[in-house]
Amino acid sequence: MVVTACLVSTSFPVGAAITGALDPAVLTLSRFLLAAALFAPFVALRYGLCFSPSLFLRCSLISGCLVIFFYCMFLSLRYTSPLNTSVIFALVPSLSGLYALLLNKERLGRAHLFALGCGLIGTVWVIFRGDPGQLLAMQWNRGDLIFFGGCCAMGLYTPLIRLLHRGEPMAVMTLWVLVSGCLWLLLLASGELAGVAWSQVPFTVWLGIAYLAVFTTIVTFFLTQFAVPVLGPTRVMAYSYLYPGLVLLLELALGRGLPPLRVIPGVLVVLAAMFILQAQGDERKG
Repeated sequence: MVVTACLVSTSFPVGAAITGALDPAVLTLSRFLLAAALFAPFVALRYGLCFSPSLFLRCSLISGCLVIFFYCMFLSLRYTSPLNTSVIFALVPSLSGLYALLLNKERLGRAHLFALGCGLIGTVWVIFRGDPGQLLAMQWNRGDLIFFGGCCAMGLYTPLIRLLHRGEPMAVMTLWVLVSGCLWLLLLASGELAGVAWSQVPFTVWLGIAYLAVFTTIVTFFLTQFAVPVLGPTRVMAYSYLYPGLVLLLELALGRGLPPLRVIPGVLVVLAAMFILQAQGDERKG
């Protein structure tokens, strides 16, 4: 999950760099199609395609959450910053904890609840730039609101994996999540595909899509689905608390400097929340 966090944190600046070239639904569809095409031969040779209506339906429910999330991510990055999206994503563990309580009957101890609360406070601090006046005025920009909607859907991802997994190899489940996600996206992007001038799409955009397809889709989906049955949904999603700090480092490495100093305490609180959650051991189901 540490590897996953490092990879996913790169998707925010990469997504911001390419989101203006294609419609968000078309961009997400391109990412899913390439990921599915690359991953299918491996799964077919190793496990067989193992199709069943039950598996496809379960994977379609999971992929629906991902499609909403990625569509909202690419759309929101037209209006907000990679740091803002990475910080708002840190709300997902709290949402996952709530969903896991309802769907998985997962019990969270006081330390877990305290850590989730700290993560929520740190996230809000960064979103509003440490300015209580902005918090009281609720001055979220358009991109922040769009991405928050996507995060509400993403919070269901790991609880649904735990709820719907029936012992299939995780690589098989990952493939059918990608395939069913492509079908969702074909419906979503059907009105835009005919108008895309594919020959005019810059080569750098295709490179960005290829990077997102391989490293932040195939690899991270597989690692996350492998980790959920072992660590539990809430602990897995808690690694997203690493994203703001990692994105800050990426932005600094790209020469974009640091945000205002009053933002940094919020990032540190979010990181502390992640470490508290990981120190508590496995969650117990009720």
